[in-house]
Amino acid sequence: MNLEHHYTTAIEWVGNRGTGTSAYKAYGRETVITAAGKHSIEGSSDRVFHGNAERWNPEELLLAALSECHLLSYLHVAASNGVVVTEYTDAATGTMVQTADGGGHFTTVTLRPRVTISSGDVDLARALHREASTKCFIAASMNFPVLHEPEIVLVPA
Repeated sequence: MNLEHHYTTAIEWVGNRGTGTSAYKAYGRETVITAAGKHSIEGSSDRVFHGNAERWNPEELLLAALSECHLLSYLHVAASNGVVVTEYTDAATGTMVQTADGGGHFTTVTLRPRVTISSGDVDLARALHREASTKCFIAASMNFPVLHEPEIVLVPA
């Protein structure tokens, strides 16, 4: 069994306003992110960095990747442990700190999943977030804490 997986994406900068990067404010930050067989994602930098606020920025994409990865890992461990999930939403937040040299890094992300179950133990459903966190490939790749504040709602079938 091959346990190594490879992924490919492509990105194209589409922000040349005619003079390229002749000056810091002379170019747009718009990008198009693609992967074979998928819809493209219109990207940009965050508005504070002169980006287009109508497009996804890398920081939002990182937060979304963490949230989705945890969701998918959670659904797996829930199914494996007899917890029937019928709804799942998350309101994730992240904090990024800019450094004096113009760089920066995330310091923390908090996932706030609201999980509705139709059967299974509520305490187990809450505890499974820890296991899901260890199985999330994206979270395991981060060098900052990914915290969880789950809410479990039992709505019997």
